[in-house]
Amino acid sequence: MPFRFRTLRAAALALSAAFAVTGAALAAEVRVMTSGGFTAAYNELVPQFERTTGHKVSTAYGASMGSASDSIPSRLARGEPVDVVILAAPALDALIAQGRVAAGSRVDLVRSSIGLAVRAGAPRPDIGSVEALKRTLLEAKSIAYSASASGVYYETELVKRLGLAEQVMPKSRRILSERVGTVVARGDAELGLQQMSELLPIAGIDVLGPLPAEVQRVTVFSAGVSAAAAEPAAARRLIEFFTAPEAVPAIVRSGLEPAGKTGTAMPVSMPASPPAVPAVPVREPAASPR
Repeated sequence: MPFRFRTLRAAALALSAAFAVTGAALAAEVRVMTSGGFTAAYNELVPQFERTTGHKVSTAYGASMGSASDSIPSRLARGEPVDVVILAAPALDALIAQGRVAAGSRVDLVRSSIGLAVRAGAPRPDIGSVEALKRTLLEAKSIAYSASASGVYYETELVKRLGLAEQVMPKSRRILSERVGTVVARGDAELGLQQMSELLPIAGIDVLGPLPAEVQRVTVFSAGVSAAAAEPAAARRLIEFFTAPEAVPAIVRSGLEPAGKTGTAMPVSMPASPPAVPAVPVREPAASPR
């Protein structure tokens, strides 16, 4: 083999190896913690992001609020590594105030409404008006609600506004580390309340629809970059991907509404200590948890 050809071939191989190393260096692993409200859209969009960018995404799931061991606040308090957190905007603001999420990194992703569901095939009670909702809550033998934003609203505001706290809270159960819809599908609760986007993907339930507009609580789910992010640039790129026009169809299919650049979270009361309501025993889900 002529010397010149061998030299050129060696140079080409070296250049190819250099590009491979550079490509590997540019590909990052983005660690995400996300709450249930955005999960259905997230699970559809992440593979698209990975194919488009070459980055890999690893995910931990948990509630936006509460003291469950797998809630996002609990995970961060334990020091679990993360680059992006996605959760209800008021909870994200609290993490920013604590210095766990970078100030100025909050981006509103979606707006989410609360809905109700029953077990598939069960009678479908009317929730089309406030009065109908009150009757349905009073007549239900058992009610399951989430330990996150929708559940906080239910136990601290909704039932009080309806004047039903004394009647319905004794038969209501806060669900930890599991989807409310899964509990209803098993028959462990007659009625389930959670974000519409968390109810719709669950097999074995019939979603009755959203709460009446007069008592609805729309929650904005937002993303932020961890103050200790190992891959802040890739983290920001992932958040930008979730807000791109191409992400809208997946968001709408999941029962959510894009928040837009001016999305503003409606306040959610977050008492320092949640009311003493018994929790349903935790059953570890086979797939991704809340």
